[in-house]
Amino acid sequence: MVLKVIGGLVTTVLLAFVAGFIIPSQVHVERSLLINAPPTEIYSMVSDLGQWDAWSPWAKMDPDAEMIISGQGVGQTMEWHSEDPQVGNGTQEIIALESPNYVNTHLDFGDQGMADALLKLTPQENGTLVSWSLDTDMRAGVPPLMQPISTYFGFMMDSMIGKDYEQGLSNLKTLAES
Repeated sequence: MVLKVIGGLVTTVLLAFVAGFIIPSQVHVERSLLINAPPTEIYSMVSDLGQWDAWSPWAKMDPDAEMIISGQGVGQTMEWHSEDPQVGNGTQEIIALESPNYVNTHLDFGDQGMADALLKLTPQENGTLVSWSLDTDMRAGVPPLMQPISTYFGFMMDSMIGKDYEQGLSNLKTLAES
């Protein structure tokens, strides 16, 4: 009886591990907020990584994080180092810009993976709809034995990153409307 239970547990764990390589690993997170400001004004705040400290939710989580920003426009990079695990370490590079419509960045979190983020500005009758999205493959850049765990972690990304995006958009709204 005990051997059957142990065998069943081992089989379940093994199947869950293998399934982590098979189930979809693509994740999309998106939040939007209407901001009562023209796209050109908001674009100037989001198209320069040097201005992200003023509204980024992660800058407020760890004001002591080390930030190194270099370049400008397409190719501008931000490298950060933080002792706070919610902020961590990584780099972000602007990979595409179209004034005043969007800013596209690539994020590299080392062994924790990579992602692409997009800030899209859509003019509306009473302001600008700002949509902030993140797309990632939860297995990309992750060591092979950690890929199944990372894939399962993808099921929590919307609730985790989504709340940070909501806070960042709220901060951006406050800044742009003041």
